[in-house]
Amino acid sequence: MSKLVAYFSASGTTKKLAERIANEKGFDIFEIEPKEKYTNEDLNWMDKNSRSSKEMKDDRSIRPEIVKKDLDLSKYDTIYLGFPIWWYIAPTIINTFLESYDFSGKRIVLFATSGGSGFGKAVDNLKGSASGATIEEGEVNPTDLSWID
Repeated sequence: MSKLVAYFSASGTTKKLAERIANEKGFDIFEIEPKEKYTNEDLNWMDKNSRSSKEMKDDRSIRPEIVKKDLDLSKYDTIYLGFPIWWYIAPTIINTFLESYDFSGKRIVLFATSGGSGFGKAVDNLKGSASGATIEEGEVNPTDLSWID
């Protein structure tokens, strides 16, 4: 079976890493796109009224809409799922993605970009959104890709 790199990138950093993984490993790639793009103001974590602050700090049950695309998961056994770390976890748009498709029986390996924090409780916060899947930590800000099988 094939492997897939799926990612959400607000600023382009995670996109570059996802593309590197897909290109170097020969995996398919899939961008998780928000229906409403995030602006710099939306991403201002120091503003408690910013969109990201409301989604991540005030109400983690918020599920930002994504652009729903055809994605045939039947041909993938492993999905490498990338995102920027927000408030020590994955952005809630990752929950939206996991809740929009059937990941039953899939292995999901997380990778992330971060300005200084690790995965925190990312795995725990995503498990309920991908019932039937196995979710595991991969790497944050990896410089080499030896952790990918």
